[in-house]
Amino acid sequence: MDPAAILIPAILLAGGAILTGVRVLFEYERGVVFRLGKLTRAKGPGLVFLVPFGIDRLRKMDLRIVALDIAPQDTITRDNVSVRVNAVVYFRVADPTKAVIEIEDYYFATSQLAQTTLRSVIGQSELDELLAERERINEVVREIIDAGTDPWGIEVTGVEIKDIDLPQEMKRAMAKQAEAERERRAKVINAEGEYQASTKLVQAAEIIEQFPVAMQLRFLQTVTEVAVENNSTTLFPLPIDLFAPFVAESKRASPEARARALKAATDAMLSSSVPAAEKHLDGGDAQALRRAARRLLDEVAAEQEEDDPERGDAG
Repeated sequence: MDPAAILIPAILLAGGAILTGVRVLFEYERGVVFRLGKLTRAKGPGLVFLVPFGIDRLRKMDLRIVALDIAPQDTITRDNVSVRVNAVVYFRVADPTKAVIEIEDYYFATSQLAQTTLRSVIGQSELDELLAERERINEVVREIIDAGTDPWGIEVTGVEIKDIDLPQEMKRAMAKQAEAERERRAKVINAEGEYQASTKLVQAAEIIEQFPVAMQLRFLQTVTEVAVENNSTTLFPLPIDLFAPFVAESKRASPEARARALKAATDAMLSSSVPAAEKHLDGGDAQALRRAARRLLDEVAAEQEEDDPERGDAG
């Protein structure tokens, strides 16, 4: 038999066996090799040689980060508010060997763990915390999921809550609360503005009180501003000091002043000039005038005695 007839098929058979045992793995891939069902090690990337004829079996594992979308979850917060929450989980295979031999389907298992963890964390949080502290809740969910998937060789890199759907009644209540809060802030700002304005007015009044001429300058400035406007009627404010004599309470003359005035009138009447005036009066009228003067003098004297009894006794 020709040796070449045997050698050539043997070489071809060996070459085909070698080619069937060659695998090419990309940079983001690793190959978990089982030899006769027993785990050897993870290989790659690049060329990987396997024992042909089914002795070595290779299972490829993708090491890239996977974005897992969590379906919307209906849950109740700690303050008894029904919410609907969905999120996204980012994870990757950190240990391809564990991901193959420790769990049957790491993708499905990670998805279920993420759903249950999300419902649990939301149930332990209040609505205000869920809306205001979303980053903290994301970190709590990530740590819990990562601790659960670590034995599977899965690393959770991030969790993000996407949407939080609230009931319509709760949305209306929150809208009313926000409106009330805005009104409160507006009233507080308005009150602070009034307080600051009143403080400035007090300071201005103190300055004007020390320098009264400042009021006149302010008056002239106001007149100048009014004159710019095209008004058919112009009102000029008058200083209140002009009305002081009219509004001031009238004072009654003292008894001493009235006594002096009556005495002077009586002395004038009893002087030598009175007879000349009596020429124009009847005799009865002159006597009546004298009696009236005497009576007024007596009334003044009586009032002085009532005001100063010691003075009356001395007299």
